Amino acid sequence: MATAANERPRPIHWERRHPAGVLGVSSSTRRQDAGAPSLRDMAGRWSGWSRSNVSRAFEGNAPPLMSIMNLDNLHNLFRRCSHLYAWLATSLVAVTSAPTLGAADQPRFDQVPGVVVNHRPASSRTYLGSPGIAVWTNGSYVVSHDFFGPATQENRVAVFSSEDRGQTWHPLTEFEGGFWCSLFVHRGALYLLGSSRGNGEAVIRRSTDGGRTWTAPKDAQSGLLLAGAKYHGAPVPVVVHKGRIWRAMEDVMGPPGWGKAFRAFMLSAPEDSDLLVATNWTQSNVVGSDPSLLGGKFGGWLEGNAVVAPDGGIVNVLRADYRAVPEKAAILRASADGKRLTFDPASGFIAFPGGCKKFTIRFDSVTRRYWSLANYTLPKHAGGNIERTRNTLALTSSPDLRSWTVNCILLYHPDVVHVGFQYADWQFDGDDLIAAIRTAYDDGLGGAGGCHDANFITFQRFRCFRELTLADSAPTPVATEKENSTTKPTPHERN
Repeated sequence: MATAANERPRPIHWERRHPAGVLGVSSSTRRQDAGAPSLRDMAGRWSGWSRSNVSRAFEGNAPPLMSIMNLDNLHNLFRRCSHLYAWLATSLVAVTSAPTLGAADQPRFDQVPGVVVNHRPASSRTYLGSPGIAVWTNGSYVVSHDFFGPATQENRVAVFSSEDRGQTWHPLTEFEGGFWCSLFVHRGALYLLGSSRGNGEAVIRRSTDGGRTWTAPKDAQSGLLLAGAKYHGAPVPVVVHKGRIWRAMEDVMGPPGWGKAFRAFMLSAPEDSDLLVATNWTQSNVVGSDPSLLGGKFGGWLEGNAVVAPDGGIVNVLRADYRAVPEKAAILRASADGKRLTFDPASGFIAFPGGCKKFTIRFDSVTRRYWSLANYTLPKHAGGNIERTRNTLALTSSPDLRSWTVNCILLYHPDVVHVGFQYADWQFDGDDLIAAIRTAYDDGLGGAGGCHDANFITFQRFRCFRELTLADSAPTPVATEKENSTTKPTPHERN
């Protein structure tokens, strides 16, 4: 955002940041007053500042940057470095000249389940979404996520890393041109595959240094895979099978309206090809949903999982917008060459705990079972808005992709309205599952505005997951009347 010509940049005062924040959080726990710009807000403004803007911002100050470069170089850095904030957020804390606020005005993360990777207060009108997690070749963990909400353009991705198995996290970079991305490792490189923005073009980026730097999808030779239409997705699995790499997506070119507009398809490419070259990818036909199915209560399908079925074929297991219990998922079948995707209404729907919300399915070669983390709706919450009941994260499994069991309730909070443990992406890590979760939770600043509008990305390790049973579940106390109320069903512009 460029600064208006008549807006005088506020002088910036700098102080060194403590090397380790609360719970390993990479951002500062000092909070500015409501009228002061955050570090990330200022970084966005800086990208459009003139030389005089930069000069006025540093009047009467001598920050470390000014001691190592002159004004011209600093101005160029502000204009050209798209991930400047990540370096600044790691080494410095920007604070306005407002007086230090009391402890009651500072965020608190000590009650948040898991380890905080990133946080935004609800007052920022910026929400955190689409977490993806991968294990890099050196054993470090990498998490990516995007930003949505009224203060965003829905086109920005942040990347974080942990070198101590998820105990602490630090930012690697942040860039524009990504949304709803799957993060995965393939042949010694990290990839982000998704949309260029909300309902944007299909793009892919590659990193060979663990997520610090990424290629830019400028054209069909550098990662622009599908142009000229609107595409949708989520951080869903990318699988390699019989020489091809697969990822499910949707376009948004169906009948108007959330859900109805999504048409499922599969993307696939030879596993040894250059994944940045668009012609190496095959797009299947698109399959739209039929609102007359499921007794006329079917709102559409989205956020599909590419999975190797028990018979060796590739299927797309999708979230079904069916707001009743038992919840449903839909299974579409892909041809071996990736050109055809088909759905049989007679057998394509299955009962799936948490199927009305986004879920991730992966196959475990140890147990020969399929596993998922999903927002199962507990019976005591079944009378509300099923799609916005995200206060329970369950570990589920299946021997055949069709019959699913709730093995354990991993996370639970009785507040359906304000708490959500959603969009969990996860990986096997020996005997454990490691997960990145879009989390709406109390932060000491009023919490999230609603379960959907997450204010945290958190990391969780679920130890010895194969041994967990319902007896190991998180406590599920009886909810109060206030906590058991739920948001009214509404048409959803975002997921």
